[in-house]
Amino acid sequence: MNLFLKYLSVFCMAMLPVLELRGSVPWGVAQDLNYALVLIVSILGNMVPVPFIILFIRQIFAWMKQKSTRLASVAEKLEARAQAKGDILVKYETLGLFILVAIPLPGTGAWTGALVASIFDLRMKNALPAIFLGVVTAGLIMTVLSYGVDVLI
Repeated sequence: MNLFLKYLSVFCMAMLPVLELRGSVPWGVAQDLNYALVLIVSILGNMVPVPFIILFIRQIFAWMKQKSTRLASVAEKLEARAQAKGDILVKYETLGLFILVAIPLPGTGAWTGALVASIFDLRMKNALPAIFLGVVTAGLIMTVLSYGVDVLI
């Protein structure tokens, strides 16, 4: 695989829910790519879906609920998950959103942060910087962890 395709795979993986940069950074390290570039590409890829989620997820959920009971069930589960994760947002506001995104654990990240921001009607001008800083922090944590594992191997 040529270098461009390797970085493109890192970028695309960072855009995916669940994997996000928590998967793309170790993937880039495993591909023997430059750590700094992997971090930058992963952050950019992870941020691409965020504004779209914040702007459109409520309309998508409404459409899903009208379309079928199965889709309605999925939408309701995602909304419930966002509500449950939103406790930190209610308590700490944008700092809580940053913390939610910055901790590189399953069930956290930019997708979840954007979903929570949308469900709780957080304004884009407040949500985007908090999510971006959270993504950068999570990216730095994952890069350090990935580099440490790479050095040990």
